[in-house]
Amino acid sequence: MDGNGRWAMARGLPRAAGHSAGAEAVRRCVQAAIRRGVGYLTLYAFSSENWRRTPDEVADLTSLLRYYLRHKVAELSREGVRIRIIGDLSRFDDDVRAESKRAEDVTSANRRLTLVLALSYGGRADIMQAAKHVALAVRDGALDPAQLDEALFGRFLLTADLPDPDLIIRTSGECRLSNFLLWQSAYAELVFLDTLWPDFNEQHFDAALDMFARRERRFGARPTL
Repeated sequence: MDGNGRWAMARGLPRAAGHSAGAEAVRRCVQAAIRRGVGYLTLYAFSSENWRRTPDEVADLTSLLRYYLRHKVAELSREGVRIRIIGDLSRFDDDVRAESKRAEDVTSANRRLTLVLALSYGGRADIMQAAKHVALAVRDGALDPAQLDEALFGRFLLTADLPDPDLIIRTSGECRLSNFLLWQSAYAELVFLDTLWPDFNEQHFDAALDMFARRERRFGARPTL
């Protein structure tokens, strides 16, 4: 979800206004996913690299996150949304961690849409923590290295209970993954849109789904005749 700052700058507004507008785009995106029958939607809401931003901007982002966790979870739950959070939450304040756990607990029985929030998440860090857990399992005799394959390794990732993404959409004209679900996105279809995230709407969502539907997914095999 890229382009909040540029959206605000183009309008002579503070970056915080761009993040607030981006939060409204999240609401539209979630509603579009529900209406289209999408089962899993992952939002890269706060990357591990976002901690490098200015203290004021980090405070704005975490304040907005705190607000939505406190005040919007009930609404999402009524819509049948289950919330799952991935990332290194240890870097957030205690209240954000507590609200994150509450959001997961309150919505755990919902099945209409699983909304995955990537918070303080980085794809490389995810792979590294999985590798460390594999090494510990081998050291403790709980895992035979000869048994390790991609499927087993995937069980050590933060997304162990989630399917790999079929489609990744990036807004604002940037054409890179920026450390997002690096292992999991090996065969995802990629769609890059020039639209800034606060302007993202249901029509953009549908356009991305349409592009995905027209792709031929071969997973490394030859196309069928």
